Order: sequence, then C-alpha cells, then structure tokens
Amino acid sequence: MRLKISGAAVTLALCLPGQAFAQDAAKGETIFKKCQICHDVGPSAKVKIGPILNDVIGRKAGASAGFKYSPAMKEVGEKGLVWTDENISKYLENPRDFVPKNKMAFVGLKKADERADVIAFLKKYSAEKK
Repeated sequence: MRLKISGAAVTLALCLPGQAFAQDAAKGETIFKKCQICHDVGPSAKVKIGPILNDVIGRKAGASAGFKYSPAMKEVGEKGLVWTDENISKYLENPRDFVPKNKMAFVGLKKADERADVIAFLKKYSAEKK
C-alpha cells in the first residue's frame, strides 16, 4: 500500500511545536546576513545597534556587556529568561510577541528551519553548544 502525503501535511508536520530540524550552520551564516545590520558575532565582534551575539546560547536575556537593553528585555532577563535553542527560536519567529516592548525592530524569521540554521551558526560562537 502506498501513502500519498500532501504538501500541506508535510508543511503542518514541519511546523509542529517541538519539531526538531537538522541544523545547518553554513545556511545559518547566510541567513544571519539579515541580522548583521544590527548584530555582530565572531572574534572581532563589536556592539552595533544590537548586542554582540557571541556566547548568546545559555546567556541570560539582557545581559551582554556594553549594550543598553530596553527595560522589557532587562525585565525578562531578571525574571529568568535564558537564551536556549527553544527561546531563541521563539524570539526570532516574532521578537515583538516574545518580548513585548523590546527594541528589536526585526519582523522575524517565520520558517522554523531557517531559525534552526541561524541557531546552529550562533553555536559556533558560543561556549555552550547544547
């Protein structure tokens, strides 16, 4: 017996919460170019409009030295928000919904696989590689 799976079913399966995606750091580096206007990463990273993203994985929100965070971002960090893969993905999907009143103007990355790839790229510059 053959199963026929529609494109909509595949899309739905890929969008289910908790769905794991293969992470591709090389693709993530390309996607991260959308972020480079405001963020820097790497050995010679500098604070731009947004904070440096070195060691963001496992870091408390609103805690990167040398950056003036919004009160909203500081507050969620003080309440315990840590940048895990899951939290970064949710934030990148819709920054304004995940942390209302934060300064980030980026509309988000709607595709879960793109968010997973960006996270893989950021892990290259994070001590915590979980």
